[in-house]
Amino acid sequence: MKRLITTLAILLVVMVAGMTALVLLVNPNDFRAYMAQQVEQRSGYQLALKGDLRWHVWPQLSILSGPVTLTAQGASQPVVSAENMRLDVNLLPLLSHQLSVKQVMLKGAVVRLIPESERQRPADAPIGPAGGPVPSVIEDVTRGWKFDISHLQIVDSLLVWQQNNGEQLNVRDFNLRLDQTQPRQATLEFSSRISRDQRDLRLQFSSELDISHYPRQISAAIKQLDYQLQGADLPQTGIKGQAAMAASWDSATQRFSLRDIQLSANDTQLSGKISGTLGNRPQVVAELSSPTLNMDSLLGITETANADTAQQSQRSGRAPVIAESAPANNADSPLNAIDGSLDLNIAKLRWRGIDMADVKLKANNQQGLLTLASLQGQANGGRFSLPGSIDVRSPQTKVVLTPSLQRVGIGPLLKAFNLPDTLSGELSLNGDFVGNGLTVAEFKQQWRGSADLKLDNAQFAGLNFQQLIQRAVEGNSDKVRGERSDQPVLQQISGHATLNNGLVTFPDLSAQSTMLNYTGSGTVDLAKRALDINFGVTVTQGWQGDDTLVRRLQQTPVPLRIYGPWSTINYSLKVDQVLRQQLRDEAKQRLKEWMRRNPENENRNDVKKLLKDM
Repeated sequence: MKRLITTLAILLVVMVAGMTALVLLVNPNDFRAYMAQQVEQRSGYQLALKGDLRWHVWPQLSILSGPVTLTAQGASQPVVSAENMRLDVNLLPLLSHQLSVKQVMLKGAVVRLIPESERQRPADAPIGPAGGPVPSVIEDVTRGWKFDISHLQIVDSLLVWQQNNGEQLNVRDFNLRLDQTQPRQATLEFSSRISRDQRDLRLQFSSELDISHYPRQISAAIKQLDYQLQGADLPQTGIKGQAAMAASWDSATQRFSLRDIQLSANDTQLSGKISGTLGNRPQVVAELSSPTLNMDSLLGITETANADTAQQSQRSGRAPVIAESAPANNADSPLNAIDGSLDLNIAKLRWRGIDMADVKLKANNQQGLLTLASLQGQANGGRFSLPGSIDVRSPQTKVVLTPSLQRVGIGPLLKAFNLPDTLSGELSLNGDFVGNGLTVAEFKQQWRGSADLKLDNAQFAGLNFQQLIQRAVEGNSDKVRGERSDQPVLQQISGHATLNNGLVTFPDLSAQSTMLNYTGSGTVDLAKRALDINFGVTVTQGWQGDDTLVRRLQQTPVPLRIYGPWSTINYSLKVDQVLRQQLRDEAKQRLKEWMRRNPENENRNDVKKLLKDM
């Protein structure tokens, strides 16, 4: 044991002495020109190192530098600039004065993917044919690189990326670690934070890269991706989740593929695949499915329906001022930049309190015109179909829908559109609608159309036409009375409706039930939250008393007007007209009988005149 300890001590002394001698004998600045030459030969970029290079021997033999920049030919700004750089080197090659780098680490770096950092064409360079492809900033940066670094690490850095529309996106807290574990196989770890428009996105993922055909092809298996989005106009708890997928990219055809996608967002899950090509106008094909898609959770919508803004009370704040003050403009809409198709199957969907099932969507977008070839499913005990189109080619979004509903519960629909849920029943509808915008507020103000509708098993909460008329008759006449019943009177209502910028007009409504029939017409103002509808209600059953008056009540419509704001609805019931008519008829009948019994009476002419006046 003593001999072993002695041997180890000797080896340690030799290593320390050797490294000390190596540090003293080998000047790292001797490799400055070599490193710049190697970088330029491999990539065409110019490496500039400021300050002296120095050794760092513990815990890893490394070369430390001061500020460093990497600049493309003719560019006004460097692609990469960093406060310092650390090169972890292998010891043995240094004995023969050779530099072998194991790992490159940049700290406090700024990576610029902007036009000013692009490679510039020399003035005497030949010009290619017109209409040829123009490389993007990212393509320009990656052109010519060979991936032969075992380990690359970027810490506490900033990525500046200028998008096609000219806006710059700053990716802060940029951390990247790239390890080549096997030849042409690597693992990638990435984390960052993006802040924009009072919103904050945190992103972190790890993946395995197959770079055996780099730079022509890259394949990746994203094992774990965690994200969290918080800020203005988002749910109070934000949107967070995880994702995993397999990705591939072919630079020759500019084709990408995302397979085996598993994505979660709050309590929503998505799976499927996305593929397509990039270029001047990307083409994307998506085939997705979801066991649960909760739009209310993603949009921060509650189930209250007192006002248009009440359903968004769970959001963490108002939309950013820059978004509210800008006029409506679809220039930056993804639909204007990307063409493609979407096939989406949803087992359970929740939107504005409506629970839907077996929802299927097939859509296609071309040049900003999104065609909804099929949007159908089950909701509230019935079925729905909403084919149509969404046009974002102009500043204002134009929508065309041809809805078809079969026995869909109307209560949740009314709540979804912030309307009083005082009406229940099963709605069937076929219509055609056009409008501007997709929000509920825009639907109430900028949509037009018409529909034929039918409402089965309809019931008005707090408004019983039968009891209303029976009590009014009893208050004006003691000859009849109505039967009391707590059983709801279910009605079958049908008619036609038109919508014109928030004003719903019912030109003809008709309804039947076991106890009453009625017709009606009127308007509902969605914007002013008011209504004015006139009914003619005939109570056909439930009367007791004078047979003649009962028959008249069973055959005569009673005028009923419902009007006013939804918060304080008023009604006007003119049952006295029916009773006065009944009295007139009784008087006429008795006068006619008197004339038959007294044909020679001297007052006969006066009676005839009275009958004529009646």
